[in-house]
Formats: sequence, C-alpha cells, structure tokens
Amino acid sequence: MDKKIVLWILAITAIVLTTALLLPGGKTPDSKPKLPWLIETGDDGSSRVFEITLGQSTLSEARQVLGTEGKVNIFVSKDGISFLEAYFERLYISGIKADLVFSLSLSNEQLDSIYQRGIRISQLGDGSKKVTIAQDDMPIVATAVVERITYLPAAKLDQELIQHRFGKPDSIIKEPSGIEHWLYPQKGLDIAINPEGKEVFQYVKPTDFGKVTKPLLELKQGGNTH
Repeated sequence: MDKKIVLWILAITAIVLTTALLLPGGKTPDSKPKLPWLIETGDDGSSRVFEITLGQSTLSEARQVLGTEGKVNIFVSKDGISFLEAYFERLYISGIKADLVFSLSLSNEQLDSIYQRGIRISQLGDGSKKVTIAQDDMPIVATAVVERITYLPAAKLDQELIQHRFGKPDSIIKEPSGIEHWLYPQKGLDIAINPEGKEVFQYVKPTDFGKVTKPLLELKQGGNTH
C-alpha cells in the first residue's frame, strides 16, 4: 500500500479517536458551545466560563444553564471551616462528559444558620463532615454565588491537546506527588496534570488567582517551579 495512503488512514483514525474521546455517546456540540477553553475575561478582573460568571452568577442561574439541580451540601473541614458546594455528576456539556463542583458563597450568618438547621451530619474519611441541608433552606441556597468551578472531565486528556486549546501556561508548579499545576493567571485557570490519573481544572476570577497559587507555593517538601 502506498505510504501516503497509510499515513492518511492513520491521520483519519486519530481524528476519529479524538472525536470519540471528546464527544462520548455520540453527542454533538451546542450551537452556543460551553467548552472548557472558552473563557471570557473582563477588564474588571471578571471571568465567565460555561456561561457562568464567577463571583456574580447564582446557583439558580447556573442550574438553568446546566439543566439540572445538582447536589448541594455544607462541608466542615477538620479545622472547623464551613463551606458550601454543589456537585453535578456525569453531565454532557457541549458533548463532553464531565463532573462539575461549584464552590458557593453566602454570608457567614446565612451559612451558620443553614448549618444549625441541617438534618444530618456525616463523618467523612478525611476527618471532615458533610451536612445535609434542610429542604426549607434550599431557596436561600439557590441565591448563593458561584465563586469557583472545578471541572473534572471523564476522559484523560493529552497534554499536547491541552496546550493546543489553552496555550502555554505562564508557569508550572510541581507537587511532590508528581502532579503538575499549569497556571494561567490571566484566565483564572489552574490545570492539575496528574500523570497517574485524570486532569482537574479549577476556574476562579483572575483577581482571586492568589487563592489558588498560595497553597501551592506553600508546599514545603519537594516540587519545582518553572
């Protein structure tokens, strides 16, 4: 067989496999795609991804975009810090299968009141606690603002594909575990590249990017910065 024909067949096969990877289940992209690399940023330090404006859009508005309610709980760390999260499992967003986690904000008074009225507290393996929220508090929870989005794609993505879509990172911080954090401060994006697992994408407002980098820079053992 002619060498050019063989190369052409291999190229077409690669395209088909990539499409199958990114569009599982035969899903087709939306007319207004909500893809992880489509990030809009403003001069005021705002950012918008998946049609959700970080620091402005409420959980109610985000639910309308995603077309599902998700699961919302209060979590309490071992240090006693409470935070509100919404989890959306096995979504197809513009054809790409992924899980989403929203970090939500309410006033300390509202969060404390919701915690006090929680209907069940579960102890988690890492020493933290999960509080099941009372149904009567769900209207308040719906007004919570989306501050951070964690995007967990179902398929492992190739680093070359990531760099093609997102561009070269401004810097890279490597954890002792081997996980590399590709940092895009102007986009408010941290992509955690796990050599032994799947990638994790964290989106925040560019003006809040220090909240992402601070714990990484405080790693005391091993790791390299580039």
